[in-house]
Amino acid sequence: MSVVLFAFPGLGGYISKFLMDTVADNLRRLRGNIAQAAAQVGRDPKSITLVAVSKRMPVGRICEALAVGQVDFGENRVQEALTKIPSVPTVARWHMVGHLQTNKVKDAVGLFALIQSVDSARLAEEIGRQAARIGKNQEILIQVNTSGEPQKSGCNPEELDGLVEKIGGLPSLRLRGLMTIGPLTDDRACIRESFKSLKVEFDRLAEIGAGRECMKYLSMGMSGDYDLALAEGANMLRIGTAIFGPRQ
Repeated sequence: MSVVLFAFPGLGGYISKFLMDTVADNLRRLRGNIAQAAAQVGRDPKSITLVAVSKRMPVGRICEALAVGQVDFGENRVQEALTKIPSVPTVARWHMVGHLQTNKVKDAVGLFALIQSVDSARLAEEIGRQAARIGKNQEILIQVNTSGEPQKSGCNPEELDGLVEKIGGLPSLRLRGLMTIGPLTDDRACIRESFKSLKVEFDRLAEIGAGRECMKYLSMGMSGDYDLALAEGANMLRIGTAIFGPRQ
């Protein structure tokens, strides 16, 4: 059996570990790390949803994850999801975690239980229109660009309240929370600040009762920074490499 080397955050920083190149072993180790990281900050591991990001991964590896109890999976591209999702057992719950173009919304609404990357009123309107067309109440998250990086998708924090208000007027949408992607940097304090700022917005919106049961999920943290996301209150993690290994 081949062995691959991953670098990912341990509880005291980045620790290089050898991970056996099987999805089951990777998931078991990751779940243990998540439970330990959660316990260190007084969190219940059972309250955390793990989304296995399966972009550019074959159906066989997705089914390996399903076989050991992984249910939630994330895809970045609608076209790839169209070819894969029909071949995966229906017990899987699919998340759209990448940037969504309006011309792909019709297909996305038919594929995904949760669209995590809503970042504009125009996109929300089209999702609402396509969901209404098929009689679906589409669950969504608002993606917020907390790092201010111009190459990243997500609404500006200043636009968040207006987008929440817009979504509240679209009857076929169900706002379930917020999502962000940490900044691309080795500065872990900067990454943590990005997560902390989204948690502030999450708590503020929950307090004022915005939307319809909206503040259920705080989605932030990936393979390289999930420990920081957990420390700042994330209850949904989007992790790919630490589960499936390097992508082709």
